[in-house]
Amino acid sequence: MFELTVALRYLRAKRKQAVVSLITVISIIGVGVGVMALVIAVAVQTGMRDTLETNLLSATAAVRIEEREPSGGIEGWEEIQRRLAHLPHVTSAVPALYEPGLLNSRYAEPVSIKGIAVDPGTPIPAALKHMQGSFKALRKDALGPAPDERPPIIVGSRLADKIGASLDHPRVSLLNPTGRVTPNGVEPTVEPLELVGTFESGFYDIDASFAYMSLRDTQQVFQLADVVNAIELNLDDRNRAPEVAQAADAVIGPKLRAISWEQDNVNLVNSFKLDRLVALVTISLIQLVAALMILVVLIMMVMEKYRDIAVLMSMGARVEQIRRIFILEGALIGGAGTGLGLILGYVISFLADHYHWLHVDAQIYGLSYIPFETHWVDGVWIAATAMAVSLLATLYPARNATRIAPVEALRYE
Repeated sequence: MFELTVALRYLRAKRKQAVVSLITVISIIGVGVGVMALVIAVAVQTGMRDTLETNLLSATAAVRIEEREPSGGIEGWEEIQRRLAHLPHVTSAVPALYEPGLLNSRYAEPVSIKGIAVDPGTPIPAALKHMQGSFKALRKDALGPAPDERPPIIVGSRLADKIGASLDHPRVSLLNPTGRVTPNGVEPTVEPLELVGTFESGFYDIDASFAYMSLRDTQQVFQLADVVNAIELNLDDRNRAPEVAQAADAVIGPKLRAISWEQDNVNLVNSFKLDRLVALVTISLIQLVAALMILVVLIMMVMEKYRDIAVLMSMGARVEQIRRIFILEGALIGGAGTGLGLILGYVISFLADHYHWLHVDAQIYGLSYIPFETHWVDGVWIAATAMAVSLLATLYPARNATRIAPVEALRYE
């Protein structure tokens, strides 16, 4: 308590050199700004990463099984699906059929059709849980539409805008490039479809190029047998995707391969890692500047208080106690700045995320606004780092304070 009392008294007392008090305040602000910036930067990185991953996996899967060499479909996919469903961390294994085409209403745009199983009990893709229209329309026609009915399709909201289709103008057509085989070669075919819904995953590329149909309708429209070209695994933890993909390789045989979502989006994952590293290095420089300011404050304080230190030492204060006084002063400055920075950082992050302060171009970033996501664990390591830097800045001044010789300092008093 003795060291803490003296440290607090030195920080609160009026000094002859007003510049020391000013630099102390600036040091607290500097630490606070560094911590606040680090909290916000980490919140942006975490929010962008988690939101993009969630939106991406709402339309795709954590692990996808596909052929190593495309040969018209996965043989015996029903048995493989049953075996994959029993792997650890797999919540469901569902078949899928991906086929390219050209979707047309008022305008034409390329589309990736995803045929999905729509039987009762089969999980609904996350992207279709909140949509305009009716998912039941796909299930109604799961056995195939009547001869005079158009097969139903659910289209991404951005793609629907591009082709000029809506639920009020639901008639669209699909150009199948592989079409039918004729004596003159393969001819494309045009299939009339009925728009029964639009979805918005939050990931621009998916919303602008994806569409869903029932598996049976997709097979009929593209004139295929009962085949699929992918089996998708949904997991209870997407971070387990590489582990599950490795386990799936032992089940599916040499003709197939398991691809995790991270392998499928390696550029996106690497960009997140690089952006996080750059942000941490850049903002850590602010913490370094704040630490240098704490160093200056304590050096100037030692110079100002050298007589007081000499008196304390002559009255019996030990070297360790004098050292702890200045270490505590640095810790108090760092603690005040860290607390201020954490409060401001978390409050600003919450408000920015809640009110969508920062809007961006969805075509470039895949999102319409920048999400901020905070975790208490990030606050702990940020605070620990700030305090460690602040304490390191106290070591040299504290060591200098113990070198004062009481006799020499008080010789002419």
